[in-house]
Amino acid sequence: MALAKGGTTPPSTRFRRTDADGALRTCIVLLVVSLVMFTASVREGDSGGVFSTTRGIWMTITTPIRWVGGALTAPFEGLGNVIDNLTADQEHLSDLKAENERLVARNAELEEAEQTARRLESLLGLQSLYNLQSTAARIISGSTDSWSSTVTIDKGTSAGLAVGMPVTDSNGAIGQIVKCGPASSTVRLITDENSAVSAMIQSSRAQGVLRGSVDGTLHLTLVRTDQMVEVGDTVVTSGLGGVFPKGLPVGKVLSVERTSGSLYYEIEVEPLSSTEGFEEVLVITSLTEDQKATAADVAEADQQDTTAGTAAQTSEEGEADDESADEDTEAASDELVADGDYQDTQDIGDEG
Repeated sequence: MALAKGGTTPPSTRFRRTDADGALRTCIVLLVVSLVMFTASVREGDSGGVFSTTRGIWMTITTPIRWVGGALTAPFEGLGNVIDNLTADQEHLSDLKAENERLVARNAELEEAEQTARRLESLLGLQSLYNLQSTAARIISGSTDSWSSTVTIDKGTSAGLAVGMPVTDSNGAIGQIVKCGPASSTVRLITDENSAVSAMIQSSRAQGVLRGSVDGTLHLTLVRTDQMVEVGDTVVTSGLGGVFPKGLPVGKVLSVERTSGSLYYEIEVEPLSSTEGFEEVLVITSLTEDQKATAADVAEADQQDTTAGTAAQTSEEGEADDESADEDTEAASDELVADGDYQDTQDIGDEG
């Protein structure tokens, strides 16, 4: 189309240029106003001016709208996650499952290692506390029958072990080796009915013999009724006989009964460790001089039985009771001064 005479701009072109110029001016004005409002808002801060009040009103008005919007979109977001899981690559899911199983197994391995470290630390603590000449071993099996209390450890003669050596866990004495092969040994526990260990009440030093039983309970026998024994007292090895080191814990007094006319208490002892808790143990290979019973300890044991015999002879039971008491006293004296595992030693000789 040809331009109008005189070269004037067509009306439509002028309108478009006017609209563009107006839009540009509007943008500039809005930008300037925004900058001014932003600057004023920053300077105002949280002082409670016009802008702060306006923002608070706006948030109060729009909060329900945002909450409703979030509630409406939540199901769609969950559905999207489900769809993503359903459409995930099967190989990727298998990798995640395998990784999870590996982490679970690793966690169990680390937990077991930590517990083992604690037990070994306790064994080292006992070894250091009592200055034990010993070697560590691991229990590999329990009793093979229902009428004995024994465990098998993973070391034998090739590691320097021998029949008769006492065995402890981290709490104290638990038994004595009764069979010894090149690579393993059998330990008779103190709860076995054939076990007898010279022991005493730690607080009063009352001497006795700790015996096992068929039902697995421990009894401290040959403790005179004129000695001080209370529930909760600690029972330790006396060292008589030179097998167990003197002063090694074996249990705590569970009950004390005194039968009328009897010279000795009936004492039940609770072991310091349960058979199920045995895993790592120490085998005591030799005793130092200060771990053996002294001549004074032996004399004290003799004096204890002499006092018991005197009490029996002066009792009002009659001559028959005196004769019975004399026999009991003589037998008690032999047992107290004999080896801590007197019966075990006899059994070992029979087995040999």
